[in-house]
Amino acid sequence: MKWLLPNMCTAANLFFGMCSILATYEGNFVQASIFILLALIADGLDGRVARALNASSELGKEMDSLCDLGSFGVAPAFLAYAFCMHNFDLFGKVAAIIFALCGMWRLARFNVNTGVVHGFFMGLAIPAGGCIIATTTMLFSAMNVHPEEFGLVYPITVIIVAYLMVSHVHYPDFKGDGEKIFLAAKIFALALFGGIIFLTQTAIIPGVLTAIFATYAVFGIVNSLITLMTRDKL
Repeated sequence: MKWLLPNMCTAANLFFGMCSILATYEGNFVQASIFILLALIADGLDGRVARALNASSELGKEMDSLCDLGSFGVAPAFLAYAFCMHNFDLFGKVAAIIFALCGMWRLARFNVNTGVVHGFFMGLAIPAGGCIIATTTMLFSAMNVHPEEFGLVYPITVIIVAYLMVSHVHYPDFKGDGEKIFLAAKIFALALFGGIIFLTQTAIIPGVLTAIFATYAVFGIVNSLITLMTRDKL
C-alpha cells in the first residue's frame, strides 16, 4: 500500500487543475491561478514521496504526465483565454490551443528522453510554463492591469512560452551536475528579478512569484546563448 500516498499526491495535482478550470469558468481568475500553484506543490511532492517510500511505479509515471497536461497545459491555456485572449477572437483561440498542444508535446518528449537527457531540462518544464500564466494573471489582477490594452503582446507572449516548452533550450533541473551555468547569466537573471520586483512593489507577493518563473524562463535562454557562443569560440 506504500504506492498509495505518492499516487494520492499525483491525483491532487489534477484535482487542483480541475478546480482551476472550474474557477476560470466561474470568472474567478485569481482563485484559478492559486489552484495552479497548488497543483505545482502537489506535483513536486509526488516524486519526493515516491522516492522516500521507494514506491515509484510505471503507473505513477503515467499518471504524473496525464495530470501535468491537465493542470499545467489545459488549465493555464483556458485561464489565459478567459482572462485576456478572448479579446483577440481567432488569434486568441489559436494561442490557447498552441499552448496546450506544446504542453502535450513537451511531456511526451520528456517521457521518451528520460534515459537520454540528464542534468537539465530540454525546454521549459510545463509546470513552469503553466505557472507563468498563473502568476502573471495574479499580478495583473492585483495591479488592475488589463493586458489586452497592450495589443497582441499578451497572446504572443503565451505563444513564446509555449515554444520554449518544446524548444531545445537547456534549463537547470537543480538535481545535480548539468549544463554549465555562467556568471553572466546569473547576473542577468538577478537584474531581471530585481527589475520585476521594483516594478511590482504594489503587489509584492504576485510580483515575487512572477519574478521567479519569468526569470527562470529567460535565464535558460541567456545561459544557452552564452553556451553556444562559448562553443563557437573553441
